[in-house]
Amino acid sequence: MKRPKVVALSGASGSGKTALVKQLASRLSCPYLLFDDHKDTNTYPDDMKQWLQSGADVSLIKTPMLVRSLEQLQLTNNSRYIFIEEPFGKQRDAISSFIDIVVLLDPPLELCLARIIKRHMEHSHSTETLFDYLNKYEDHLRDIYIAVTDQVRKSADLIISGKASVNEHCDLVSNWLYEEELKKHE
Repeated sequence: MKRPKVVALSGASGSGKTALVKQLASRLSCPYLLFDDHKDTNTYPDDMKQWLQSGADVSLIKTPMLVRSLEQLQLTNNSRYIFIEEPFGKQRDAISSFIDIVVLLDPPLELCLARIIKRHMEHSHSTETLFDYLNKYEDHLRDIYIAVTDQVRKSADLIISGKASVNEHCDLVSNWLYEEELKKHE
């Protein structure tokens, strides 16, 4: 049995990773895993601002449940691809060896921020939580998103910039994957 290729969708919060992972998995009839479904209280360093100032080592972000789920899925699934939401591309040591392809979603950060604000409003988060997030965004989160995106960009196989619909991004990634397969058979 041939191992499915693992396609990691990466990018800052609000870049559209989750929506695109789900759309691709549905269109290509493949399984998917979401980063946020596999994080726990120990996933992120306690002080993210200090983490950024110390060099933003993404290998300090831990998701052992995601690694285990991906290992299991690779062993038991015979689809062509497994799509995963992995904000950090191949940059985290614990998961990099499992990832075959990295797609970086790199829209303007103000679009990502607008989506996060809308998400907060849609899910009835208190204005205090939104205000707290915006304070952190201004203080250090924006810089974290930039630093991490710059790291992922170095090893991304496909970079999608600008604003487009989920369907347009899905078309682009699906076509790119198809073309990459054709190149390997030439």
